[in-house]
Amino acid sequence: MLPVLSPVPGTAVAMTGVPDPVFAQGMVGPGAAVEPDRAPQDALAPITGRILKLHPHAFVVVSTEGRGVLVHLGIDTVTLGGAGFDLLAAEGDQVEAGTPVIRWNPADVAAGGRAPIVPVVALDAAPDAVADPAAGEVAAGDRLFSWA
Repeated sequence: MLPVLSPVPGTAVAMTGVPDPVFAQGMVGPGAAVEPDRAPQDALAPITGRILKLHPHAFVVVSTEGRGVLVHLGIDTVTLGGAGFDLLAAEGDQVEAGTPVIRWNPADVAAGGRAPIVPVVALDAAPDAVADPAAGEVAAGDRLFSWA
């Protein structure tokens, strides 16, 4: 089991609760989401590994075993063109779980009419690969789910 940590503080939500069908229907993969606290915050690496992809609004960390986890900061945030997101790491960086990767403010995302919810996806995983999803309040760095 690979523990996948919450990248942000807030309330754990089932993936079906994400207001975007691509995530809600598991088209990207299984996982869980976090409705983030509205304070400025750092989004943390959910697993130890290498940053494979890094965009202002999203990133993928791949473990040494080849498991990739996508963290997407808000819905439709790609349309912001990076405004409001500060990169704290670079593509190719080796990171420990809990390392700050992006600084952002969910309140700004919400103020712009976008959902600030943060889907955390086990890429290329079977639908039943995610186990023991967290419920209720989570701190950044708490276990969000386990990847079997």
